[in-house]
Amino acid sequence: MSSATSPASSTTTAPPVVVIGAGPIGLAAAAHLLDRDLEPLVLEASTSAGAAVREWGHVRLFSTWAELIDPAAEKLLAPTSWVRPDGAAYPTGADWADRYLQPLAAALGDRVRYGARVTGVARAGRDRVVDSGREEQPFTVHLTTAEGTDGTDGTEERLSARAVIDASGTWATPGPLGADGLPALGERTAADRISYRVPDLNDPAVRARYAGKHTAVAGSGASAFTALAQLAGLAEDAPGTHAVWILRRGIGTSTFGGGEADQLPARGALGLRAKAAVEAGHASALTGFRTAAVENVGERLVLVAEDGRRTEPIDEVIVLTGFRPDLSFVAELRLALDERLQAPVELAPLIDPNVHSCGTVYPHGVRELAHPEQDVHLVGMKSYGRAPTFLAMTGYEQVRSIAAALAGDHDAAARVELTLPDTGVCGGAGLFDEPEAAQGTDGGGCCAAPATLQIGTGAPASSGGC
Repeated sequence: MSSATSPASSTTTAPPVVVIGAGPIGLAAAAHLLDRDLEPLVLEASTSAGAAVREWGHVRLFSTWAELIDPAAEKLLAPTSWVRPDGAAYPTGADWADRYLQPLAAALGDRVRYGARVTGVARAGRDRVVDSGREEQPFTVHLTTAEGTDGTDGTEERLSARAVIDASGTWATPGPLGADGLPALGERTAADRISYRVPDLNDPAVRARYAGKHTAVAGSGASAFTALAQLAGLAEDAPGTHAVWILRRGIGTSTFGGGEADQLPARGALGLRAKAAVEAGHASALTGFRTAAVENVGERLVLVAEDGRRTEPIDEVIVLTGFRPDLSFVAELRLALDERLQAPVELAPLIDPNVHSCGTVYPHGVRELAHPEQDVHLVGMKSYGRAPTFLAMTGYEQVRSIAAALAGDHDAAARVELTLPDTGVCGGAGLFDEPEAAQGTDGGGCCAAPATLQIGTGAPASSGGC
């Protein structure tokens, strides 16, 4: 792999604001920066916009199009041939990516670079220890580019930035099976039979993987509900299909969500379908089961709890235990992060999942997202760390405020220009493939991914990467 220094690092060129990630929030950040006459450069590791969203493209969102389109982005798209979708309709992840995110990236033109993976961010000439002259230095962004389709090698590059907005999300770093937050013993060895995503049973190969099999589903959020309901539906067509629901806690009145009392009927219906799967015998629950190990028993797996309990032999495991931020490439920056959630310290109390749902999170901006390192911001699902309550509308408000601050309009940066519906919705609808399944809800902006993960990891519920 060769190396190069980007022209953007030239002393004769004003460095751009580097945005990491071409997901919903990263692209919205670029649109707001342009609206403020600031030059963005979006670095995207994949080959298309909304790469994480596309990975859960089969999931229909709880939110309508009206809640998924950023105002500055719409302004940028208006002069193009883009056709605004019906605001009352509910898109799938694939719809969101194809009909909004990719056109928005196209409107940004060469301000979006694909195949550019950020490997490090620091102050130019200063590691995190050095104080002298720190704030006067631009940021230096290290990246690698993908190998060319013509057979050319990828390159290592370094470019300068006046500010950095990290919208890389959390989709690529799902939580492990181990109850202590680390991979269970044997989890890596059994990787070929463990998935960390809600399966797309419309795919024949995926369907065959679970048909007639016993599958453990670990997790207690909307994504787990989605998987349980999907497997129950598969059991109707493929006898022998059974789910073992792994719960670290017991089953209580709130285990299956709000049900018919949920302000979002589609979300409530999802919990009721998971409950029906258990009651119909298509799924059995193991409560208080904190996984410590995965053992191979013949051609099957057995999960072992910390208290020594063991599951019956199973064929597959679906782990839906949330997401976490990858902080490795920002390790040389001075970030102030909450020790529990890994979110900015001023934001963490506002998004604590023990207290808040999506609808009760107060809209926030540059003040709550500030760090000791000036002009660097984690936004979108990345800003929420391990919290599962992120909404796309919340992310759009974050980057609006940050762009205003970078432009010197501190009054606008401090204003709250968003009113969230008090619905508590996070993420996608999971199983609701028909648009009418979500009708009658009162919306509430979606997470950047579908129902659990919830960007509840929602998106599935952050980051995709939003």
